[in-house]
Amino acid sequence: MAMISNDWLPAMGGEFKKPYYVELYKFVREEYGARQIFPPAEDIFNAFHLTPLKDVKVVIIGQDPYHNEGQAHGLCFSVKPEVDIPPSLVNIYQELRDDLGCYVPNNGYLVKWAKQGVLLLNTVLTVRAHAANSHRGKGWEEFTDAAIKVLNQQDRPIVYLLWGRPAQMKKSMLNNPKHLILEAPHPSPLSAYRGFFGCRHFSKTNAFLGENGLEPIDWQIEDTFVK
Repeated sequence: MAMISNDWLPAMGGEFKKPYYVELYKFVREEYGARQIFPPAEDIFNAFHLTPLKDVKVVIIGQDPYHNEGQAHGLCFSVKPEVDIPPSLVNIYQELRDDLGCYVPNNGYLVKWAKQGVLLLNTVLTVRAHAANSHRGKGWEEFTDAAIKVLNQQDRPIVYLLWGRPAQMKKSMLNNPKHLILEAPHPSPLSAYRGFFGCRHFSKTNAFLGENGLEPIDWQIEDTFVK
């Protein structure tokens, strides 16, 4: 597990010493030694590595990582460039096209968002291969809740995109008047038609950032050309 080394470390460092995290670390280390676990161990904290705390403008909260071969790399909803785009991300791209006129790219690699200040945070950071939610309830939720509480304390504008009930359950931790909370159904094929489509969260986010003197997010993911 590649440790967090940027400005998230002083904000979150106390978590690493708590009993729950000691047990979580032991569990995760044993799991990687005995089974196929996603994402690769060096990618577990990519959301924190790629989006330093001082740069966070937008927070998207997912659940647990993709559990099929080669998909997960530490950012919620994102997959590596050569992997088929998962159904929920297909729907996110459809909403982006309808909301902002973005073209639908040929990949689901969202690192461009992360590098602009979009924290792509799953509430659980590891999973067994082909076993969704297999690391739920082991301690990751306490760790990522601590990160959400740190974000709530930031004295600057931040937008939270809470898609689906699990993400919306985090709303009780968010009470900073400088922050904007946007809620919609999850973009999965099971629920996107209940109000994710048409939510216009991307244009609303950029309008809020602009009103507060911040650079809007360039949401367009470009095509990649994989040989």
